[in-house]
Amino acid sequence: MVDVRSINLESLNSATKYPSILTFHERAPKGGVLLDTATPFEGDVVLTEKVDGTNARIIVFPDGSYVIGCREELLYARGDLIVNPKDGVVEALRPVADGLAAPDSGLRVLYLEVYGRKIGKNASQYTGQGRIGFRMFDAATIPEDILNRTPAEVSAWRERGGQAFWAEKQLRGLSAWEGIELTPRLGLIPASEVPTGIQEMHDFLVSRLPETQVALDADGGLRPEGIVLRTQDRAVIAKARLADYEKTLRRYAQL
Repeated sequence: MVDVRSINLESLNSATKYPSILTFHERAPKGGVLLDTATPFEGDVVLTEKVDGTNARIIVFPDGSYVIGCREELLYARGDLIVNPKDGVVEALRPVADGLAAPDSGLRVLYLEVYGRKIGKNASQYTGQGRIGFRMFDAATIPEDILNRTPAEVSAWRERGGQAFWAEKQLRGLSAWEGIELTPRLGLIPASEVPTGIQEMHDFLVSRLPETQVALDADGGLRPEGIVLRTQDRAVIAKARLADYEKTLRRYAQL
């Protein structure tokens, strides 16, 4: 049984960090525009809304204890008297974490986007009343013994893809079991229908997601951030941000 009070918190933080998701079209080293090289997909592709907020995680231990963190740091452990108020993450997620089921073994990590209020530059697209919300977008199982390694060893393990992320079917089951809403599912399409051109992908984003589906009130601007594409087993995952395609097309128009 893992005792959260005795483990190396630096190793825990490293083992449960969410990896960066590459852009669907490769990004140029300079200037931030997109290149023609697109991420190859096979089989069916799950489309989900990419919500613009702050990346958060709930790490659940077999004894029912938990730790809440943001992308880079751990913020709160169950029973702590002091709460790190960063971005309202603990405020939003502690009521959820208090009711989560404990895994039979290993660590279960729920990855959520906390958004709205003043979180991120696009917060006003989701709310005009300062509300805060969250959606789960991924989950992973982390073996307990990884916490016995040094932070450097854990980082190398993570960079090699050691984290076991859940497939789409598992993720939907976890969402239903825990009563936590997922980021909106926009459809399941064959890889052959995923556009590979810059203009074509821009048009695809606009048609598939004309406005955000996670507005927190009626006073937000409703402009969506973009779409995440992933295979059902999550072997391949990439993001397509509307702003990246608009910027790239403006740059092309200037040439």
